[in-house]
Amino acid sequence: GPEMKSTGEVMGLDCDFPRAFAKSQLAAGTKLPLTGTAFLSLRDGDKRAAENLARGLIDLGFKIIATRGTCKVLAGLGIEVESVNKVAEGRPHCVDAMISGNVQLVINTTEGAQSLKDSFAIRRTALTHNISHYTTLAGAEASVAAIGALKDGPLDVAPLQSYFKTQ
Repeated sequence: GPEMKSTGEVMGLDCDFPRAFAKSQLAAGTKLPLTGTAFLSLRDGDKRAAENLARGLIDLGFKIIATRGTCKVLAGLGIEVESVNKVAEGRPHCVDAMISGNVQLVINTTEGAQSLKDSFAIRRTALTHNISHYTTLAGAEASVAAIGALKDGPLDVAPLQSYFKTQ
């Protein structure tokens, strides 16, 4: 489906949503990681709702690190997760982990002044280090589905006519 980015709109087309979303991310210049570590820092309203997302990441072979509050909720749900400091909590913190190459996927939903300040550093670091970054649970869930589709096999390229019947 279409994906808006700061430089314009791109679209991925395929027979199912995960593969189409993977194509849209590639077209937007976002490289979806197939392995590695996912960093999660979620606003309170998203923490419990992220259970399936976190389990999906684990099922795909990802390690999860999260800020203290997110870590506590996910661990309470039985999800294997390690805690990492927020930027404001001192070093080593999540941005340090990103800079050192220890994070391949960032999922950061924010709420509140300090979280917004931290999220700027997180977004900037993700951009400068070419780390896939999502700011909504919907986007993150779509990315996890797309990663699963990519692990299932390569993306196909087909003419538009193969997707639509012409008369």
